[in-house]
Amino acid sequence: MKLRHVLSGALLIVSASSVVHAQALTSITSLYVGYSTRKATAKPTGELKVQLDSVDRELGVATQQGRTSEVRRLLARGMTLLAGRAWTDVADFDESLLLRTDRVVVESQKPYAMRLEQLYAPAINLTRSLTAHATLTGRGGASGAAAQAVSVIKELGTFDGVSRDLRDSPQLLDFDLRGVPDGRYTVVVEVLDSARTLGSASLPILVRSGLDETVAQLESAAAKAPEALRAEILYPVDRMRNVNRGKLELRTFDATADFASAEKVVAAVKSGKDPFAGRTGDIKRHYLLKAANEIMPYRTYVPTTYKATVAAPLIIALHGLGGTEDAFFDGYGKKLPQLAEQSGYLIAAPLGYRVDGSYGWGVGSPPADVTTRRREEYSDADVMQVLAQMKQQYNIDVTRIYLLGHSMGAIGTWKLAAKYADVWAAIAPFSGQGAPSTVDRMKGIPNFVVHGDADPTVNVRGSRAMVEAMKALNMDVTYIEVPGGNHSAMVEPNLPGAVEFFNKRRKGGAK
Repeated sequence: MKLRHVLSGALLIVSASSVVHAQALTSITSLYVGYSTRKATAKPTGELKVQLDSVDRELGVATQQGRTSEVRRLLARGMTLLAGRAWTDVADFDESLLLRTDRVVVESQKPYAMRLEQLYAPAINLTRSLTAHATLTGRGGASGAAAQAVSVIKELGTFDGVSRDLRDSPQLLDFDLRGVPDGRYTVVVEVLDSARTLGSASLPILVRSGLDETVAQLESAAAKAPEALRAEILYPVDRMRNVNRGKLELRTFDATADFASAEKVVAAVKSGKDPFAGRTGDIKRHYLLKAANEIMPYRTYVPTTYKATVAAPLIIALHGLGGTEDAFFDGYGKKLPQLAEQSGYLIAAPLGYRVDGSYGWGVGSPPADVTTRRREEYSDADVMQVLAQMKQQYNIDVTRIYLLGHSMGAIGTWKLAAKYADVWAAIAPFSGQGAPSTVDRMKGIPNFVVHGDADPTVNVRGSRAMVEAMKALNMDVTYIEVPGGNHSAMVEPNLPGAVEFFNKRRKGGAK
């Protein structure tokens, strides 16, 4: 499996154009984390360590120079070596291949095209002519193990005369998807010479019939709906277009659920009802993040005991790198919603603008890179806007607003605690790290900190340093260091302790 597909686990309405966009490649940050984690776990020695040290030196130079394609190449090389395989010219060629298209959410009745390209110029010496063979693959079967079997759904064609330099001369691939049922598939393109398979590129797509009609109906309905509900109706349209433009990975878009949810809102509006009034339980919501001009999702939990006449506590939950607003609902044993129901908490989990948004830069210096700075600025804004949405929609006890997160979400928890110290009654970072110099800004905020001492992704020293700084200020801090604990397994068993910690604390120091 290629490195760019290893880590899979973020309102400008534009018309589809002839411009070809890249699919949303796995972020450089995610690839770095995957490589660093693998290296920390493997503890390389001898010749392997020498090779990886060389990779690391080259990575430093490529990163400093902003050569992101070379960074991806070097990370792929490092991961290949860590897997016990040699980095050959064929491996180099294979990792260079990628597919680009103007859309990955596809109307099956329309012509569809991709381009086979290269991220970088591989070192391989090609002397024979090249051919590309394309197939559409998917998971067949109705249920059980058979449903997980990947099979070829359709042969998409063989293309001769493929350039040996796909950066200079990309290969246009025209596909006929007529007759393909709605669903998720993967386009796989193998590149061969007369003697061997040299490599392949793959790209997930989503096939859905009647897209244009559905979009037109939702846009028309949104124009007639109350302003507060327009984002709920337009979300799948906006998300689809941003996925097609390569801003977000396809996995962040659940077309079936998102279109169905929007259509339910439309039906409620037509009958004169508020589709969210009085609802409890697990609810997906959406709003327009004006700074980014993009509709953002957030997931909420409203306990069955909630009454609008009684102020209720709120937990804001931040996902880790590569995760989404679904992380604390579908992951960690689905424990947090259960605890919220038991103790009467509302939960709000934002996306944080992108899966690698990082939740801003806290009280530190903003990133020098403009793109990174904008992404982190919007990530911070998304969290705080979701908090504002919850205050607007529910009776929130402002003395009992809590913040927790895992990994990148824990790092974000400490950033946002320092920046908005007057908001939080207590926080709970799991497997994080922070800047000890910022601890004095949050000295009035109780901390429940959890970290595994064998964490290969975020070193436990990060939490230890923060806790040490807190203890020096006589802060209210509970620290749980799990012997042998890894990066994620210690979250679920310690969530009850975090909620119990929250139960006893409110803003102002009262317990």
